[in-house]
Amino acid sequence: MADGGNTLIEVSENLPEFADWLPDALLPYWNTLAQYPILGAVFIVVLFYILAFVIRAILVRSIGKLVSNTQTELDDRVLTGLKKPLFNVVFLFGLTLAVRAAKLPVGTDIIVKILLSLIVVTLIRASFFLSSELLSALARNHHRFAAIEERSMPLLDIISKLVIMLVGSYGLLIIWGVNPVGWLASAGIVGLAVGFAAQDTLANLFAGFFILIDSPYKLGDYINLDSGERGMITHIGMRSTRLLTRDDVEITVPNSVMGNAKIINESGGPHEKMRLRIPVGVAYGSDVHEVEKLLEALAREHKEVCTMPAPSVRMRGFGDSSLDFELLAWIVAPEHKGRIAHELNKNVYDILNKAGIEIPFPKRDLYIKEMPVK
Repeated sequence: MADGGNTLIEVSENLPEFADWLPDALLPYWNTLAQYPILGAVFIVVLFYILAFVIRAILVRSIGKLVSNTQTELDDRVLTGLKKPLFNVVFLFGLTLAVRAAKLPVGTDIIVKILLSLIVVTLIRASFFLSSELLSALARNHHRFAAIEERSMPLLDIISKLVIMLVGSYGLLIIWGVNPVGWLASAGIVGLAVGFAAQDTLANLFAGFFILIDSPYKLGDYINLDSGERGMITHIGMRSTRLLTRDDVEITVPNSVMGNAKIINESGGPHEKMRLRIPVGVAYGSDVHEVEKLLEALAREHKEVCTMPAPSVRMRGFGDSSLDFELLAWIVAPEHKGRIAHELNKNVYDILNKAGIEIPFPKRDLYIKEMPVK
């Protein structure tokens, strides 16, 4: 505690005296008044009480004119919420100077520490208010700030308040003469023990935080995992992510796994549309131009195939027993992929049959070298 005591003495001795704030012309009057410490202290209290009112009024009026023309309500709420903390900080600082000027026989250091602690607490509460208002405003504009959304608000709010609390606690320790180095060392040892005990949980928490920040997927997206699962994102938590498959089966995947997995987001990109690829094989000798026209017309007639981008047909190559085509058609949402592919496949089969275009299939010729002897 020796270092802590020295720190306390330094904090107390380094506080400015009231005379340090006065211009030289007023120093003689203050020196006369300072001969009566209690009277001087009362004068300082009254002066800073008035000063707190004046500073608050000037700042509120001047800043209020600047923010009156803005379209957001954030600045108005911040200005209203900071009126009381601003007044309290100025007045408490005046009380601190008054206590030192009063030259009490005992208890000066304790009272000064209490008043400085109240100033720190006031600043912590004001910082809490500012962080909450700022995060709420950013969440309302989540289209510009993708990392700040409704699902990530609790996490970011906790982190911001934790940082503010740590900084404020450090200030309080300094004010009360407690050496923060020992506390930090103890906290580090405890942190290591907790880290080893909850390694998997912490891995999921950190992965969940980075998933929220990086946003590789969002609620409602259809994704495919490299392990074969496909489904719609129904929940993104700090520990796990949930997928709802087309069989109405919910799969819960730890965030540590999601953070290291290869994810194919079918709903990603500039829009939610996705392109279906329907492979079609026709026999050699077929009219390739007619096949192309038939397949394009078939896709255009389907009510759930997008007109923009328009469907198209590509000839991909020459197979062992077929000419290989691919019908490319855009659909509105990934969840319709299986059903629309099913309908297009049926329609392709029907239209090629009606046009007399053969769809080849594997054939085997069996040659009997010799008949078995009876």
